[in-house]
Amino acid sequence: MDDTREAVRLRDVVESDLEVFLAQEHDPEAVRRSRFRPRERDAFMAHWRTRILPDPTVLVQAVTVDGETAGSVVTWWAEEDRRFLGYWLGRAYWGRGIATRALTLFLTRETTRPLYADPYTGNTASVRLLEKVGFRRDGTVWHDEDEHVLLVLDDDRPAAQVQDRR
Repeated sequence: MDDTREAVRLRDVVESDLEVFLAQEHDPEAVRRSRFRPRERDAFMAHWRTRILPDPTVLVQAVTVDGETAGSVVTWWAEEDRRFLGYWLGRAYWGRGIATRALTLFLTRETTRPLYADPYTGNTASVRLLEKVGFRRDGTVWHDEDEHVLLVLDDDRPAAQVQDRR
């Protein structure tokens, strides 16, 4: 799997996590890589409090590293028939194997298949990570003027058994 020595865990999101997630969404490098336009504070909080957390069809978990909130992983239904996965980690947690471990843990909880993800084409680290945990390329999609890779996880192998595809 990976050689992360840090304790990577998933847990339910708590109110104090939202401030961390907001700051992460506004990190300029994360915005550049994801091509995701950050929301203003009120819109961000409203989105999480009214659309993410109370929705019983959404599975969302906070990622923690040695007890500190590092980011989130979430799945939701889109287009009424496709379940999508998204994740966000603070920059301090990039490049340390944490996202690999977090997604592997999450994919043992989220068992819906097929499962889709659509990172920005230029975010090669995210594309590689998703492929590493078992997603395969299934085309491209456009969000506004940005091309995104459509990835799908369509088998029933637990993520922990997925081969490292680097």
